[in-house]
Amino acid sequence: MSKTTSFPAPTSLDPRPIGRIPVTEVFPVVEDGAWPSKGTVGEPFPVRATVFREGHDLFSATAVLIAPDGTDHSTAPMKEVLKGLNRYEGWLCPDAAGVWHFRVEGWDDPYATWVHDATIKVDAGVDVEVMLEEGRRLMLAAADRDELLAEDMEVLKEAAATLGNESLEPRPRLDAGLSDEVKDVLTRSPYRRMVSPSRSYPVKVDRQLAQTGAWYEMFPRSEGAYFDQKKGAWVSGTFRTAMGRLDAIADMGFDVVYLTPIHPIGATNRKGRNNSLRARPGDPGSPYAIGSEDGGHDAIHPELGTFEDFDAFVARAKELGLEVAMDIALQCSPDHPWLKDHPEWFTTRADGTIAFAENPPKKYEDIYPLNFDNDPEGIYVAIRDMLALWVEHGVTLFRVDNPHTKSLNFWQQLLAEFDEKYPDVVFLAEAFTKPAMMRTLGAIGYHQSYTYFTWRNTKEELQEYFTEVHRDTPHVLRPSFWPTTHDILTPYMQQGGTAAFVIRAVLAATGAPTYGIYSGYEFVENVARPGVEEQIDNEKYEFKPRPWDRADEAGIVTLFRNLNRMRHEHPALQQLHDISFHPTTSNQVLAYSKRMDGRFTEDGRDDVVLVVVNIDPFVTHEAEISLDFEALGILKGATIEVKDGLSGETYWWGERAFVRLDPHHRPAHVMVVRKAS
Repeated sequence: MSKTTSFPAPTSLDPRPIGRIPVTEVFPVVEDGAWPSKGTVGEPFPVRATVFREGHDLFSATAVLIAPDGTDHSTAPMKEVLKGLNRYEGWLCPDAAGVWHFRVEGWDDPYATWVHDATIKVDAGVDVEVMLEEGRRLMLAAADRDELLAEDMEVLKEAAATLGNESLEPRPRLDAGLSDEVKDVLTRSPYRRMVSPSRSYPVKVDRQLAQTGAWYEMFPRSEGAYFDQKKGAWVSGTFRTAMGRLDAIADMGFDVVYLTPIHPIGATNRKGRNNSLRARPGDPGSPYAIGSEDGGHDAIHPELGTFEDFDAFVARAKELGLEVAMDIALQCSPDHPWLKDHPEWFTTRADGTIAFAENPPKKYEDIYPLNFDNDPEGIYVAIRDMLALWVEHGVTLFRVDNPHTKSLNFWQQLLAEFDEKYPDVVFLAEAFTKPAMMRTLGAIGYHQSYTYFTWRNTKEELQEYFTEVHRDTPHVLRPSFWPTTHDILTPYMQQGGTAAFVIRAVLAATGAPTYGIYSGYEFVENVARPGVEEQIDNEKYEFKPRPWDRADEAGIVTLFRNLNRMRHEHPALQQLHDISFHPTTSNQVLAYSKRMDGRFTEDGRDDVVLVVVNIDPFVTHEAEISLDFEALGILKGATIEVKDGLSGETYWWGERAFVRLDPHHRPAHVMVVRKAS
């Protein structure tokens, strides 16, 4: 009497039985699905999983996208991307905002197994009739499915009839089961057995601007400011005068105009020019020292105008296709109303004084940070209501200053509430901090994050960092690339002149879907305050009107027009997940391509952009590029037509191409790839 093998039932330590075709190590998944991964309307994202089985029978895997209403939206076949390691990948594409889900299904693939075995055996004359009969039965079983079209059923039935026709030679009978028509049917509608689904994992899908946009930062008080010679004092710009810059910003193709803080500025410990500890009469102070007798975060600096003026600014921006982002710095000057009304919201030191902000060795004597452990509910309500006020006045994006210095549970609650009430509002984290904090801020709800792109300069550093943000972390962190900001001016930018500003603009605009520049970039403002990586005569501490009639003398206005035009025209530059690097013979020439598969473009054609950059701002470099045609979606041996979107020139390249890039004349190519032959 044979023994029956019994298996123990799963215990509380192993609550999920493994599938018949196991699916493990699913990606993108955040904290085992406790938090959703990130998705964007209209952008495909990769799903990966390890799929395997016992024995030698073949199997396949399918990625399934689940719509917010719980129905299966679409599927994608998964291909093995790490040969021999059973790592599979398929691409899914949500088409609306909301909380979606996905799962991976492993399944027995009897047709693939039969093709493998029958081809070998029939050609070898082994078990010929058995293999042909198994093929016949397989065709009939595959045809007996309600989801098949009538014409597809007929293709399979005809193949079955031929496989069973013993009057024919074995090879023609086998060929009937291997025909292109049969393969086409079973590719479009595979015959699946033992389907083994993974868990379903959430994906939070946001509108496109949450991932893709060009930001232009400005200090509104500088726009229209002038020195009154009679009074011997500066006169601040206003929202009405700043409105005059919007046409030029829109003309350059930017999507977002970002305003540094616009609130009343404190007088106590006000900083003077270049961060000096003593302000002179008339010094406007740092707009980050928020709060005075005129109000706090929910008020407008009187010199900028009124809410009516602000509303007019927002309305004009929208007319020009621009959205308005506002800087939110959750800190207070000593004169902020909260100091009087809620002293418990701050940290009192042992000597009875309130602790001002520090980031050693930097000190910020003009601001007090909030203590989120003192009355967290009261602080939450105040900040929530303040942000809601600005949303009601048309602000659709917030750049949040130093979010990593505030508690994460505060952000998780706030971002969730805003996502429910104002799902179109986008939050950008200005968090130059440890990677774990940056990623977690994204995982709990921040839509975008500043990045370390600003300090990545060498070819090796750029390739490594571009790979990280495109392949390793896009499910939790959407990168925003900034060459400079109002308080960051790296040595590369200080020393490299106009060429450095052009090179970094190209890298930022093509290296990430979202990038931004600080007003004045057009004039190559590259002189640092001695001893710090920050502009001298910094706009944070003084008015800085600029001669906009001479803005394009360095050619950077034209550069932005071309870069932003290409970003709008090419979905390859709008997506985050696909980037490939092409070897070059120079360590100063970087080549990479971005591609949007034709399955996801409006015209059904692949959209491919190839970027080649001389990253040395001083010296001309020549290089030979070994183009990866597979990454470009081009068959080997073809010739490609590449058109440079910056110069308008067209070239015809094979798999090896030569470039000569002069940093002072033409440091980069940004090329649209077309197959020529």
